[in-house]
Amino acid sequence: MAWHRISGYGLRRTRRDLPDLACNATRGGINQRFLNSIFRYNQRFLVKRGVVMQEILVLYYSRNGATRALAQVIAHGIESVPGAAARVRTVPGVVTETTVAAPAVPDEGAPYVSHDDLHECVGLALGSPTRFGNMAAAMKYFWDGTSGEWMKGTLAGKPAAVFTSTASLHGGQETTLLSMMLPLLHHGMVLVGIPYTEAALTATRTGGTPYGASHFAGQEAQPVISEDERQLAFVLGKRLASVALKLCA
Repeated sequence: MAWHRISGYGLRRTRRDLPDLACNATRGGINQRFLNSIFRYNQRFLVKRGVVMQEILVLYYSRNGATRALAQVIAHGIESVPGAAARVRTVPGVVTETTVAAPAVPDEGAPYVSHDDLHECVGLALGSPTRFGNMAAAMKYFWDGTSGEWMKGTLAGKPAAVFTSTASLHGGQETTLLSMMLPLLHHGMVLVGIPYTEAALTATRTGGTPYGASHFAGQEAQPVISEDERQLAFVLGKRLASVALKLCA
């Protein structure tokens, strides 16, 4: 498991990796400039003390922004745990016929994931919208190409969590979460869910399951996360980071 030492030069994490929590991820409307100032302050604080940070990969695919919004809240939960940092990544879409190659770097949002991210991070939060009760093809395509990591046991023993969003309330949230767990189990990862000790899990009238965080986007594909969904996604990120740090100790 990789240890990442923060120094004054060559920081792996950039402002581009910082979760964009301002874009309607929560009802609170957190200001991005405020978050950036906190990030810069914490960065200087850690650099001065040579603190070793453990990075957790938040990997998602999103078409309309809802799954991305969940990823941002989960990343915020991860970074609420001292010693943990979120590395936010996405996957490119897939099409049946290619006329123009996709750019190597997306025009906006998180960078594309690489296999190095799997090696370097000590935990994983995996998210995808539902496609007929399953994870999206773009995400499955990425995992179908990880046989090398499977052979090496790269992810064995590392903790993982899953999250999703759907357009209908009973449109396959739980089966999508379970489908994402399958490759993670084959990789030997330790799955982390949400316990019923979290009051929002029984109070929610939208998304949120014990298997992982979820969001009910509706037919209009609204990326605005409800308060219960936000709370459960934050808790999932926090629990994942706490477990990861304990396994690294």
